[in-house]
Amino acid sequence: MHQPSPASYWLASAPDFSGGTDGPVSGSVDVAVIGGGFTGLSAALALRESGASVALLEANRVVGEASGRNGGHCNASTHQDHAALSAALGRERAAEYYRAHLDAVDTVERLVRDHAIDCDFRRCGRLKFAAKAEHFEKMAKSYEIIKADVDPDVELISADQIARETATPGYHGGLLQKTSAQLHVGRFGVGLAEAASAKGAAIFENAAVSGLVREGAGWRVTTARGTLFAKQVLVATGGAGTPSPVAWFQRRIVGVGSFVVATEPLRPALIDELLPMRRNYVTSRVIGNYFRFSPDNRLIFGGRGRFSISDSKADVKSGAILIRAMRRMFPQLESTRIDHVWGGMVDMTADRLPRAGEQDGLFYALGYSGHGVQMAPHMGVQMARYMGGDMSANPWSELAWPAIPGHVGKPWFLPAVGLWYKLQDILH
Repeated sequence: MHQPSPASYWLASAPDFSGGTDGPVSGSVDVAVIGGGFTGLSAALALRESGASVALLEANRVVGEASGRNGGHCNASTHQDHAALSAALGRERAAEYYRAHLDAVDTVERLVRDHAIDCDFRRCGRLKFAAKAEHFEKMAKSYEIIKADVDPDVELISADQIARETATPGYHGGLLQKTSAQLHVGRFGVGLAEAASAKGAAIFENAAVSGLVREGAGWRVTTARGTLFAKQVLVATGGAGTPSPVAWFQRRIVGVGSFVVATEPLRPALIDELLPMRRNYVTSRVIGNYFRFSPDNRLIFGGRGRFSISDSKADVKSGAILIRAMRRMFPQLESTRIDHVWGGMVDMTADRLPRAGEQDGLFYALGYSGHGVQMAPHMGVQMARYMGGDMSANPWSELAWPAIPGHVGKPWFLPAVGLWYKLQDILH
């Protein structure tokens, strides 16, 4: 019997990173970057391009966590319903945050182009399917504001037009953001790492940070591979589910397991039947699904699955839930082989908006809440500017960030949150 691989498809089909730094962590640098995902790698690259000396410290392998374990969507939109976000924050602030996501996709495209990263970057658009009539009504309100304030190319697709996008019946329409893109995130991440290394950044894998101590005008940073001194430190990882010396951030971040499956390669004729436009797709339910095709024609299908921390047992159980959901949505795939089932932790903020800035002398950018494929590379670049004194580079600096009540370690409340979300899907 065929057993799916527990490895992320993106990581399993990416080349190995060859530019890691050998030897102990030691000496002195202008900036120490904690975390070897998209934020840390793009920041290290931008900092080197500005002339700063950089050491990047990654606990395991570069892009081995959220950056290499996601759905591969590079979407030009915030997590929130835009009309609701405009009502909560005002239309000007909501448009600023939406525009940041538009700019982020442009940043990813520029990085791919400037550093010749072979990662199948493609502007495909992102379509959110309305699972209920009332969901489409909310989309229509958001569409009017988005089109007027920030993105004139957004399109509202009615129920009678939806057949051009999918063979699956029952959707009440959708919202199409045409500037969204997709890419092979494993190859993109390794390409970023190689580019940063080639520019002179010292990239240390298997160098988990265990201590941060103020020392004079900078920081003494202790890792599993040695100790160095840095004038500035950028925290570019939430460290969800793992010990960390930066507890202030952990009390404001909830790590939620996100789970993904990848099918065997599908016949082009079947893809044309299922999703002929080959976009990024997401459903409008609170516990929804997201899906797209890989460059080699696999359906990459993800979602929450179960509200739990990702581990080997949870990944298998959540994978089974996702496979059932995929086959309900696409009964044509009933006998299709599943080649990969994996999970990983996604750092979420309470309001699903990113956070970036400076706290007690530490710079940080994190909490992308499922939108890290575009926001993490963008904020790495922006934080390099911000750390150099350009205060305009950080659109999130004015957001308050209170601690989550009762959250001091592992997110014990996730099962209750999952039940609440399921109830919301039933009621709304």
